[in-house]
Amino acid sequence: MELSDINLLDRDMFTKGVPHEWFTYLRNNAPIYHHDEPHGGPGFWVITKYKDVYAVGRDPHVYSSDQNRGGVVGLEEPEGPQMDFGDAKLMLTMDPPEHTRYRKLVNKGFTPRMINALEALIRQRTVRILEDAIAKGECDFVVDVAAELPLQAIAELIGVPFEERHKIFDWSNRMIGSEDPEYAVGVEEVMGAQVEMFSYAAGLAAERKREPRDDIMTTLLNSEVDGDKLTEMEFNLFFLLLSVAGNETTRNAITHGMNAFLEHPDEYAKLVADPDARINAATEEILRWASPVMYFRRNVTQDTTLSGHDFAAGDKVSIWYCSANRDEDVFDDPFRFDIERTPNEHIAFGGGGPHFCLGSSLARMEIRVLFEELAKRVPEMKATGPAAPLRSNFIGGIKHLPVRTQR
Repeated sequence: MELSDINLLDRDMFTKGVPHEWFTYLRNNAPIYHHDEPHGGPGFWVITKYKDVYAVGRDPHVYSSDQNRGGVVGLEEPEGPQMDFGDAKLMLTMDPPEHTRYRKLVNKGFTPRMINALEALIRQRTVRILEDAIAKGECDFVVDVAAELPLQAIAELIGVPFEERHKIFDWSNRMIGSEDPEYAVGVEEVMGAQVEMFSYAAGLAAERKREPRDDIMTTLLNSEVDGDKLTEMEFNLFFLLLSVAGNETTRNAITHGMNAFLEHPDEYAKLVADPDARINAATEEILRWASPVMYFRRNVTQDTTLSGHDFAAGDKVSIWYCSANRDEDVFDDPFRFDIERTPNEHIAFGGGGPHFCLGSSLARMEIRVLFEELAKRVPEMKATGPAAPLRSNFIGGIKHLPVRTQR
C-alpha cells in the first residue's frame, strides 16, 4: 500500500465496511497526514493516533469546533445552500465560553437521576422489542431491534408520543444518511427535514409551557443559569441534536455489537454464560469496536505544532475515533473483539474535553440492557445474510443485518 491509495473522501469504499487497513497504514507510516481535496480545496489533515486525537479533542482554544470556522462535519468545503440558524448554533459547533454556557443549561436535563429514572422503562421496552423479534424467528436486526430501542428511548426522553417515534427515524435518515442511495435525498429535502423538526420542536415547547411535565423537555425549557435561558432556536437545535445523535449513533453501536458477536460466536457464548458479570465490560468493548462517529473535524485557530507537525491558522484537521480505538500502542491486539478487555479506555464518546458526549450514560444503558436481555433469551445468534454498511465516511453505520432469532 502507498499513501496515494488512500482516499477518505471515497464514500463507496465505506460500503465495504470501515477501511481499517488504511488507518492501520496511516498510524504506522503517516500518523498526521495531509489529505488532498478535489476541486481546488485546501485539503485537510488526518489524525489517526490515539494520543493525538485525544490531545486535539481536549484543546478547543487551538482546535475549534465553531461553525463560523467550518464546523465539525464535512471534510470538503461545503457546496450549495446552507441552513441559516441566525445567531443560534448546534452545541457541537460551539467553543468555550459559549459552549460552557450552553452545556450548563442542557446538563440540567441529563442528571444521573433523570437518566436512571428511565432504566425500568427502557428495560420494559427492550423486552417487548426482543420478544417481538424472537416471535418472528428471523428478522432484520437493524430495523426490528437496533433502531427500535434508541428510537423509543429518545422519543420518551424528548416527549415525542410513541406512535410518532418513526418521524425521528425519517428525519435522521434524511439528514445523516443522505449520501447513501437507500436514503438519498437532495439538499432541499435535507433542509426540509430540519424545518419539519423545528416546527415539531416548537409545538412540543408550546405544549410543555401550557402543561409542564416531569421530563427533560420541561426541564430544558425552564433551565436557567445566572438568569440565562435557551432561546427558541437554541431549543429547536437541541431537539434536532438529541433526535439525530441520540438515535443514529446508539442504533449503529448496537448493530456493530451484534455483528461482532455474529463474527465472534465464542464471545457471545461467554456473555450468555454469565451476562450479569460480563455485560459492563462487553458494553465498553462494543463501543470501542463500533466507534459509530468515525471522525469529527476541528479548525486550527493559530499556528501550532502537534507531535512534531506544524499546523497553520485556518487549517482543517480531522480526528478519527475509529482509528484511535484500534491503536496498537493503546490496545493489546486491537482487532480482537474481547468482551473481557481491561483496561479499555476507548474514546468512542470523544475522549473527554468540552465535547464529551452528553448522552453517553443513556447510550451505555441502552447497549447494556439490550445485550443483557438478549443473552438471557437467545443462547445462539446466527446471521442469515451479510451486513449492509452505510455509504458514509462520517457515521460508521450498518443499514441491515439479517439474523435468526429463535430461542
